[in-house]
Formats: sequence, structure tokens, C-alpha cells
Amino acid sequence: MDKKTKPNISPTAFWDVNFNKIDFEHNSLFVMDKVFNYGTWSDIIETLRFYGIERVKKEIIHAPYFKNTTLSFLCLILNLKEKDFEAYQRRQARPSIWDQ
Repeated sequence: MDKKTKPNISPTAFWDVNFNKIDFEHNSLFVMDKVFNYGTWSDIIETLRFYGIERVKKEIIHAPYFKNTTLSFLCLILNLKEKDFEAYQRRQARPSIWDQ
């Protein structure tokens, strides 16, 4: 993949950074995390096409946070279990304020 190549995604999920300065190769996990949590359906499809299913599957499990619905969606499309994701393990390790 050429370092200057960019996926054809909208800046919707990247409201907090300068979209034009993102290195899509070097910051692939950041991009995947943002797109799957906050991107449009078209952005998700394009991210899967751009990085490929295997790369997404290998990297996305290391993302720090997922909304519950996003985590369920990723488990379904990537044939993974919740426990495969670091975000899920981190969430389970923290005691809930309601459990105290």
C-alpha cells in the first residue's frame, strides 16, 4: 500500500483531528477505531476494503474502546469473540460503580 494512498472515507469520524494530516498507514488502528465507532456505513465498507479483512481482524482487537453495539458488530463480521478484544477485557476488569 502506498503511504500516500488514502481510503475514500468521509471526515465524519475525525472531528477532533486534522483529517488531511492523517497517515493512514502508520495510524491504521486509530483510523479503524474511529471509523468503526463513529463513521458512516460507507466509511466502514471502505475501511474494510482499504485495509482488508485480515488486517482489520489482526489490528482492531487492540483498540482501546468500542461502543457495545460496535463490539457486537465487529464480533459478527470478523467471527471473533468479545473476549478477543482488549477493550472488552479492560471494561470487564474495571468494577462497576453499581457493584460497590
